[in-house]
Amino acid sequence: MKRLPHLADPDCVPRPVDLHLARSLNEALNRSAAQQPCWPDPEQARAVGERLHRADPIVAHDETARLSARLAQVARGEAFLLQAGDCAETFADNTEPHVRANLRLLLRMADVLAQGAGLPVVKVGRMAGQYAKPRSNVVDSHGLPVYRGDVINSAVRTPEARTPDPRRMLRAHANSARAMSLVRKHCPGEVYISHELLLLDYERTVLWVDASGPEPRLSSGLAHFPWIGHRTRQLDGAHVAFAELLSNPIGLKIGPDVKPEQAVEYVRRLDPHCTPGRLTLVSRMGHTPSSATCFRRSWRRSTPRDTRSSGSATRCTATPGGRRTGTRPATSTTWPTRSPASSRCTDGSAPIPAASTSR
Repeated sequence: MKRLPHLADPDCVPRPVDLHLARSLNEALNRSAAQQPCWPDPEQARAVGERLHRADPIVAHDETARLSARLAQVARGEAFLLQAGDCAETFADNTEPHVRANLRLLLRMADVLAQGAGLPVVKVGRMAGQYAKPRSNVVDSHGLPVYRGDVINSAVRTPEARTPDPRRMLRAHANSARAMSLVRKHCPGEVYISHELLLLDYERTVLWVDASGPEPRLSSGLAHFPWIGHRTRQLDGAHVAFAELLSNPIGLKIGPDVKPEQAVEYVRRLDPHCTPGRLTLVSRMGHTPSSATCFRRSWRRSTPRDTRSSGSATRCTATPGGRRTGTRPATSTTWPTRSPASSRCTDGSAPIPAASTSR
């Protein structure tokens, strides 16, 4: 694969596919984008982006392609998906003992699930890049700019520390690379990494041209499995448009405020070819079975029968020893496998949405 060239480089001789994807990328990023910082020095932010454009990828494309194949198995009901890790990573906690403890917990949970479900478990760590945090407010209770994650500013409560600093993106890349090297060191088997696709000035930097699919797309070198969060999933926004261009498997958080027609439109946009494993819906439904039922009915009306099967899946946000990070509680949810040929679950219960339903 070829890196998407920096078109401003005078030595760049782009191919037609490069020009097409670069144009599509610019159009996507020119859309309205929620949860983005206001850099005090835009020129410095651009300079940092140019440095990151030349940086090494955190993950390899063949690893991402392998994860896509594994998630296709989940979509067929042949495997189980487990995602676990910190709510938000910090540079200070990016140590070998911390990463090793998270990996040990991930592998232990995978063993329990494999024994209970009788299926192989696809292990996805929420690590090596989860340095950005979406926030509900722009200022905290002390009147300071809110902490948006180590990739943007510091949690220290001073005006200087809370000022967005684009140079932190360089530190985030270096820390992600270190964490990924520890994952490979301590887990010779398949463990994939994921993080929220949030800070677009960072996500746009390490991209490769992937022409292996039905149409040319971009492959992110920053994570195997990026996902779109609850606060940035506007259908007319930059995050969804950016994710449309990626060949990586994509996650999308949906909740009780998502109308069935909106959910179906998300699927149309992010999985236009109905590729098994391409899109994972991360449910925030809670106690809203009526919304889930409406979505299933709408999905059945709008989707070919042979693309509706969903495998069992788990999403868990936890840290070793029960320690929580950020404000999100540690949770773990599993649902029974749905039979592709039936609207009933294999244990005879009524169908309910999986915490992460991989298509």
